[in-house]
Amino acid sequence: MGSYILAIDQGTTSSRAIVFDKDISPISSDQSEFTQHFPASGMVEHDAEEIWRSVIGTCRNAIEKANINASEIAGIGITNQRETTVVWDRQTGTPVHRAIVWQDRRTSQFCTELKEQGKEAFVNEKTGLLLDPYFSATKIRWILNHVDGAREKAERGDLLFGTIDSYLLWRLTGGRCHRTDATNASRTLLYNIHENKWDDELLALFEIPMAMLPSVEDCAFEFGNTVTDLLGASIPILGMAGDQHAATIGQACFNPGMVKSTYGTGCFMMLNTGDKAIQSENRLLTTIAYQLNGKTTYALEGAIFIAGAAVQWLRDGLGIIENAEQTGGMAAEADNSQELILVPAFAGLGAPYWEPDVRGAIFGLTRNSGPREFSKAALEAVCYQTRDLVEAMQADWASSDSDVTLRVDGGMVASDWTMQFLANILNAPIDRPTILETTALGAAWLAGMKAGIYPDMEEFSKSWKLQQRFQPKMEEAVREEKYSNWKRSIKSVIEQQRN
Repeated sequence: MGSYILAIDQGTTSSRAIVFDKDISPISSDQSEFTQHFPASGMVEHDAEEIWRSVIGTCRNAIEKANINASEIAGIGITNQRETTVVWDRQTGTPVHRAIVWQDRRTSQFCTELKEQGKEAFVNEKTGLLLDPYFSATKIRWILNHVDGAREKAERGDLLFGTIDSYLLWRLTGGRCHRTDATNASRTLLYNIHENKWDDELLALFEIPMAMLPSVEDCAFEFGNTVTDLLGASIPILGMAGDQHAATIGQACFNPGMVKSTYGTGCFMMLNTGDKAIQSENRLLTTIAYQLNGKTTYALEGAIFIAGAAVQWLRDGLGIIENAEQTGGMAAEADNSQELILVPAFAGLGAPYWEPDVRGAIFGLTRNSGPREFSKAALEAVCYQTRDLVEAMQADWASSDSDVTLRVDGGMVASDWTMQFLANILNAPIDRPTILETTALGAAWLAGMKAGIYPDMEEFSKSWKLQQRFQPKMEEAVREEKYSNWKRSIKSVIEQQRN
């Protein structure tokens, strides 16, 4: 038995591999960005083969940097961008279409049609989700209806569907294992989160053959073993969870009422609700937080589609910054007399609005608005959207009191400026842990716990360490004026789209 764990963190813009030692400490890592494809307005795609190559490359590099042999790795944990949809040929392993990314909006019209038919309550009751292009089912249906021969092949059992975790598992095991975990299954619009099974009525609604779907397991499970020549040894894959669920685990949010928020390409907040699946009355999602030893733990989730992606837009779209790390310093130097509001609805608005066809806007531009003011507006927008989620969660969670402490993680939380503004606009403490890559940490703990080299949930919780707490410092009147400006801007873009 080895004493190391390899975590694969396959994200929306990059793939990362991290080697953890027996003390659950990262000792090496490697990261690789891959291409974002935008074939038309509202469409976002990835090349699944490119993702596969980036995953294998980063795994090999991380193992080499750790100066260990692959045989010393006790297990692999996989965490992944959720909802992104791959359909591939069962015999050849070749995807029949580029992966359709969670941000993609091409199926918004079909979702609208289903809503008009009164189907949303039916779907929500079974899945905890809303009818939105965000989720996997309408993406699968689109591929089956738009790729020549795909539907016929799927009905013959010749095509397989998977979210990225399932696709990677299939490739890592040489096509021997077609499985997923309960968290990823719960994001497809096809999985009944109360009965813990694929739902025949949902499959019929979305016209998807059952034969395409992977089996659904616990988050810690013996999913399969890697083909030896891929990494240098046959390594068991023992952990799997969608990225936000893995971050919830990595943040040790194991008690009902605990909240975490992850800031990556998007922003995703989860509130642990224990063994109760709470139906939201504020347009949040009810989802599976994690499933261990056959026991399901639920969560309320709010999803913001654009967080770090707004900073990426400043860099790649506008060319006004060279790297993301600049934005905090630029925001600090911005002209505070300007009140720029950026509504980054590049891919519609997520929770609690769920307006897939709304597009972004900037309010308050002056002749003096420049890169510093744009940077400040992009970072502030993430914080305003977070407050939207917090207020919706507090309204849904009856056991909640007025005092919320938010555990944060992801690339954006390294910015002190952003975290301080977040504390200010929420009027609540923000806790930043010592390990920011909690998504990979959660995947690593699942695999290491299953392998028997990491502690149980209670002991793992005790290992969570605070790096810094940000306390609110903004005057109430200033905070409420800023948030009112944000709410007016949101109302404006929604009304513009509807008119």
